[in-house]
Amino acid sequence: MNIEQYRNKKKYQKKLVLKQSFRNFISRCLIVIILVLGCLIAIKSHPSFKTKIIKYVYEDNINFTKFKNIYDKYFGKILSVDKVVPTEEKVFNEQLSYQKANIYKDGVELKVDNNYLVPNLESGIVVFMGNKEEYGNTIIIEQINGIDVWYSNIKTTDIKLYDYIEKGKLIGEAVDQKIYMVFQKDGKNLDYKDYI
Repeated sequence: MNIEQYRNKKKYQKKLVLKQSFRNFISRCLIVIILVLGCLIAIKSHPSFKTKIIKYVYEDNINFTKFKNIYDKYFGKILSVDKVVPTEEKVFNEQLSYQKANIYKDGVELKVDNNYLVPNLESGIVVFMGNKEEYGNTIIIEQINGIDVWYSNIKTTDIKLYDYIEKGKLIGEAVDQKIYMVFQKDGKNLDYKDYI
C-alpha cells in the first residue's frame, strides 16, 4: 500500500466516522422527541398521570443534587454551575441574624428586625416558589449539599424558579418581623440548630 492509498483509506474512514456520529446524534434527537411527545400524549389523555407529575415536580420537587452528582461522576465537571453562572460583583452579601428562635411546625420561627432582608444560607437552586399553608409565601432552595431550605413568610425580590442563588444573596424581605425556616434532606426534617 502506497502513501496515496493510505491517505485515501484514512479519508474514507474519517467520513464513515462522521456519518456514524451524525446518525447517532439524529437518532438520539428523535428518541428524545418521541419520549417528550409520548409523555405529552399521556398527560393529555390520562389526568391521573398529569396529577402524579405535578405532585412529583412541584410538591416533592426534583432533586437537582442527585442529577448533578451523576453528571459529574460520568461526564466530569464540563458544565458545572460555577462555569455556567457568570461572576458578578456582589452588592448584598450578608449573614443570617435574628433575635430569638422558637420551634414552629417542622422547623423554626426566627424573630428579626423590622424590614429585615433575608440572605441565602448556602448556594443552590430555587426548586419551589409559592404559598405554603401555615407558612405563607415560601421559597425552597436545594443547596449544593443536598439540603432543602424553606424560607417562609417573606416578600420575594427578583428571584425566579430554577435560578441558581449564591450564598449570601438577597432572597427577600421578612413580613411582620418573622421568618419561618425548615431544613430537609431526602424528605426528612433536620434540626435547625445544625444549620443556622
